[in-house]
Amino acid sequence: MIAAFLIGLREGLEASLVVGILVAYLRKTGRSHALPRLWAGVVLAVVGSLALGAVLTFGAYGLTFQAQEAIGGLLSILTVGLVTWMVFWMVGAARGLTHDLHAQLDAAGDSAWGVVVIGFVSVAREGLETTLFLWSTVRSFGDGPGAVLGAVAGLLAAVGLGWAIYRGMVRIDLAVFFRWTGLALVVVAAGVLAYGVHDLQEAGFLPGPFTTAAPIDPTTGAVAVGLGAWPFGWAFQVSDVVAPDGWLAALLKGTVGFTPEMTWLEITVWALYLGVVGTVFVRRAFRPRPHTPSAPARVPEGAA
Repeated sequence: MIAAFLIGLREGLEASLVVGILVAYLRKTGRSHALPRLWAGVVLAVVGSLALGAVLTFGAYGLTFQAQEAIGGLLSILTVGLVTWMVFWMVGAARGLTHDLHAQLDAAGDSAWGVVVIGFVSVAREGLETTLFLWSTVRSFGDGPGAVLGAVAGLLAAVGLGWAIYRGMVRIDLAVFFRWTGLALVVVAAGVLAYGVHDLQEAGFLPGPFTTAAPIDPTTGAVAVGLGAWPFGWAFQVSDVVAPDGWLAALLKGTVGFTPEMTWLEITVWALYLGVVGTVFVRRAFRPRPHTPSAPARVPEGAA
């Protein structure tokens, strides 16, 4: 629920701000008559995102267990790639976002389909990322109802916050907001990536405890656990200490991607992603910007 709320809030606020910028510019340039077309594109993007979620949720029921795990693992890895690109893109593109959106509307002119496409594309990107990330998060961390509730709460909070910013009722430093939520999403993405690897191991696409590559403990005859199980056995199995269905496991799964049973390959991928991606993101997003004091970010003139 925590991860889903963060995803809904982050992605929803991005979409809300983009729509607010587009609406404000259309009104400022005397093209309010194009607003219904813009909203039509936004609605199409939302419907498309919901349809994608339905396909991902119900489309795999007729597949074999191996196929479901393979598809789930591959989509989880794809999702992590998209989210990683998104958080880095926001670091560099946020400052010029308003100018880029204005230029797109100017290029579209009074073309009905042009405005519809701009509205669709502007929201569809966030919708695609949100749908894939939520779906992968539910597969990774479980608790579907809690994830849905968290996502809806995050989206509603994002829409409310976006409207308040648009009306000039609230001022927040968006650079700081996206910086810290981006870092949090990197941590969540590491857990999703690790579980994607776990899915591929269960499907037999990667070596692990479920394949013949698994090291066997000569004493118990079971798959080895601990240092002796490197690299394709279990790193640890602590279900007797941390109950898989308990609150502590849920908290750890929803924040840092910890599960009571993890393979060495999962742990390695998780650590490498956090170490490399996390370090690069922190260096880019948190580096000091001399001579450019940050001011509370707002939707451009004409939004209120």
